[in-house]
Amino acid sequence: MIDQQVSLRGGAARLPVRPRTGRFLVLAAVFVCAACGLVYELELVALASYLIGDSVTQASVVLSVMVFAMGIGSLLAKRLRCHAAVGFGLIEAALALIGGSSALVLYASFAWLGESRYALVGFSLAIGVLIGAEIPLLMTLIQSVDRQEEGEAVADLFAADYVGALVGGLAFPFLLLPMLGQLTGALFTGVVNAVAGGALVLWVFRRDLTPRSRRLLVLVNLSVIAVLATATFLVDDFERAARRAVYGDQVRVAVQTGVQEVVLTGTDRDSLGLYLDGRLRVSARDEHRYHEALVHPAMNGPRARVLVLGGGDGLAAREVLRYGDVRSVTVVEIDPAVTRLARTDPALSELNGQAYRDPRLTAVGADAFTWLRADRHRYDVVISDLPDPGITASTKLYSAEFYGLIAEALAPRGRLVVHAGPPGVRPRTFWTVEASVRAGGLVTRPYRIPARPSGPTALDRPSGFTASPDRLGSADRPPEDWGFLLAGAGARAGAVAEPGLAAGAPALRSLGEWELREGARAADGLRLPGQAPSTLIHPRYWEDA
Repeated sequence: MIDQQVSLRGGAARLPVRPRTGRFLVLAAVFVCAACGLVYELELVALASYLIGDSVTQASVVLSVMVFAMGIGSLLAKRLRCHAAVGFGLIEAALALIGGSSALVLYASFAWLGESRYALVGFSLAIGVLIGAEIPLLMTLIQSVDRQEEGEAVADLFAADYVGALVGGLAFPFLLLPMLGQLTGALFTGVVNAVAGGALVLWVFRRDLTPRSRRLLVLVNLSVIAVLATATFLVDDFERAARRAVYGDQVRVAVQTGVQEVVLTGTDRDSLGLYLDGRLRVSARDEHRYHEALVHPAMNGPRARVLVLGGGDGLAAREVLRYGDVRSVTVVEIDPAVTRLARTDPALSELNGQAYRDPRLTAVGADAFTWLRADRHRYDVVISDLPDPGITASTKLYSAEFYGLIAEALAPRGRLVVHAGPPGVRPRTFWTVEASVRAGGLVTRPYRIPARPSGPTALDRPSGFTASPDRLGSADRPPEDWGFLLAGAGARAGAVAEPGLAAGAPALRSLGEWELREGARAADGLRLPGQAPSTLIHPRYWEDA
């Protein structure tokens, strides 16, 4: 390749570096900007999945809107080609400000407005337009530095772009998230973006800038960096204020683990609330209603060996350990931070009855699906106390294949109980879980328990639990019920008894034989026939309208 000092604005002779050096610097800027752009995309997907739920939908929205917007940005960049240097500098400053602050604004819109979907689409559109405008301008700049065949220039440009995207894609989960978190990580990325874009234009192409353009770029870039740096300095105060807006004033513990965000609220066991990724999982006010309904019908029969999948809070184990003839309880929880809190937090350990101090209990930190594939023990009772199937990460834990693994782990006359979501609010999801359990080789007995106390002395208030995979907005109706499936191995309907309580069962606060009979009758009355099972290859869970 023959070096030629030819430029759209008077040739490479006006550059402060040799043409090949200038070309290398432009490609280095492409690399850095591509890495930053992908971090913005991944940060939007990750935060939207946390705030809104259903990561597949959020990823689809972000990526499709962003790719569409990139096409628009490429078309709009045509008007800037004659001012490629200053145009690129301003676009990178705007991208750094919008991309760097996107996580803050998205979280703020959720915390104080209760809605972040519109902000998500807006940021995806804006970031996509700016990323799309980069490539045409960078193509102009690299050709002005070191003119070469267009095919070679495009190959070099896209090679640097793709390698940068690879580095950004790996840096986000392995460096930025664990070391800085989502908010600080996005702000830091914005600063890097602004420095890279501004340095390239203000140094390599400074002789192509008018004094006015140079002053404008310096002012804009310094302002962007100052805003992002100030936001980084204040991010801890912002997080505390946002958490108070979301969870109330009594946040005691807030930890971002390698799996999820764990938040404990309340001052004692009677006011405790446990949130996982922003979704209320335990409300001390009435968690006993849920856990009694989940555990005790499954304990009606042999129960020497019990397996709890999920339930790291220890509350399901608390109910199991009330039976003196239980010899061993194994709790398989994916997040060790949850079990650690259940052991050590005074309020939560008091609420779970110090279950983790019982020598019969063994805690395992593992993914339930992977663990079941390797485990060779048999269990009399398996209790599935897992996040709802509408949360995409949990979909495989409600698949026919997963229930097939559980069927293999059940001892003769063994029983499985599954929390399958509210049949009154999301009947399709509930009966899809039921079809999946049957496809795994088990016979099912569905039942439901009202999510509020019933009877003449009951208070007319909804449950503290959100029986839904997503947060409830102010306009959403509260959950009406909890739905459960009691299942056992066998080809006959009589292979598993109707939901009931064991003879000599411990005294319960909210559950009796009458409630279980009525719950089984009510669940059968809501049956939706013809639902197909969900599998790993074809997941079928979605939110009911």
